[in-house]
Amino acid sequence: MSNWATVVLAAGQGKRMRSSVPKVLHKVCGKEMVRHVVDAVRETQGGPVVLVVAPGANEVRQCLGDGVRYAVQEQPEDKPPGTGHALMQAETLLRGKATHVLVLMGDTPLVQSATLKRLMAQHEDSGAVATLLTSDLVPPAGLGHIKRDKESRRILAIVEEMDATEEERAIREINGGMYCFRADWLWPALHRLLPSRSGELYLTDLVAMAVRDGLLVGNVASTEEMEIFGVNTRIQLAQAEKAMRERILNHWMEAGVTVIDPASTYVDAGVAIGPDTVLYPNTTLAGRTTIGERCTVGPNALIYDSSVGDDCKVVASMLEQVVLESRVDVGPFSHLRPGAVIERDVHIGNFAEVKNSRLGQGTKMGHFSYMGDAQVGRNVNIGAGAITCNFDGEKKNPTEIGDDVFIGSDTMLVAPVKVGPRSATGAGAVVNKDVPPDSLAVGIPARIRGRSGKVETNDS
Repeated sequence: MSNWATVVLAAGQGKRMRSSVPKVLHKVCGKEMVRHVVDAVRETQGGPVVLVVAPGANEVRQCLGDGVRYAVQEQPEDKPPGTGHALMQAETLLRGKATHVLVLMGDTPLVQSATLKRLMAQHEDSGAVATLLTSDLVPPAGLGHIKRDKESRRILAIVEEMDATEEERAIREINGGMYCFRADWLWPALHRLLPSRSGELYLTDLVAMAVRDGLLVGNVASTEEMEIFGVNTRIQLAQAEKAMRERILNHWMEAGVTVIDPASTYVDAGVAIGPDTVLYPNTTLAGRTTIGERCTVGPNALIYDSSVGDDCKVVASMLEQVVLESRVDVGPFSHLRPGAVIERDVHIGNFAEVKNSRLGQGTKMGHFSYMGDAQVGRNVNIGAGAITCNFDGEKKNPTEIGDDVFIGSDTMLVAPVKVGPRSATGAGAVVNKDVPPDSLAVGIPARIRGRSGKVETNDS
């Protein structure tokens, strides 16, 4: 493929969003709209990418970082310069740097790299100066209509809705807002654009200009209804979210994941799921979450930015920035907070909470317990109602629990404190000093005894 560059137009004010957040930074399935577009471009071609932004645009720059270059479009409030003027701002950065230029809108998150590849290949093969993505799969109201010669079916112009006659408004083939241009023709042509009735310079007027110059304009038809969908309102944002969610779930079902009820299952664009995992209704997998193979998730599970190993089960519980190794089961009604690392074969039952703690292999934390800022060894039993008292009013303090420890029901571990391997605490014990290995701590405050035999004060 020839030398390509891409320009993404992202300077729109997005006033209809009624938001202080730039329009292109509103998220669809957990990822900013403009990032969806840029990612699709990166999967398509490796040439330079220029983002045309409004003055300032610091949030947009922070989102995409140094992976793209930026051109600024000044936008007077009384007379917006339009898409043609926006594309002009990229000329200094790209003129002489590419043979062809791909132009996209930053508010079309459903664009796919496969479609861009078709569009670019058709453009190169046809020798056209401009190639458009068009569609007749969506209602044409409010969109640019493709005007063709009635006999040859040659594209003559793109007619914007506000400038169209009644006959032109009846045309169902519309402009998809994605273009390929031959660079040596594009940059001079932009400076020949004339203002429309609104005062804007329309990028779409380049089509009629090329036809007047006797040059070829081609097109590729979109095969997916929502792919060209542009987001300008919160209602349209929700429509894009629905379409993207359906696409994501279809991808994972084709990859071997069972989704019991797609209508009530929410999976972000950055999530990865292993085969033979089952997602039950009202499950949300968000951020950079990864789910292993043969897991059961839900119903009513919320998992954010977490790593879940193979053969795990999470029921009606919330996980935030945590790691579950293999064969862990959680819930129902438990909350694992940032920094929790749960080693393999751990059982966490109902109404349990873990924060910034590691639970060792084979540990059991059945119900109504809290472990915060704790290092818990292997094969530990944490009884009902047992908690770490980790906050002293000024700072968080650590708790260490050794291997094979038995923590009795309603034990309070007043941090900082250590419980040695193979030790036990009695029911209701308040442990405010270290417990040596092979010892028993009972009472309020706890008294240390040598441990002999099985402790009787345990939970069932």
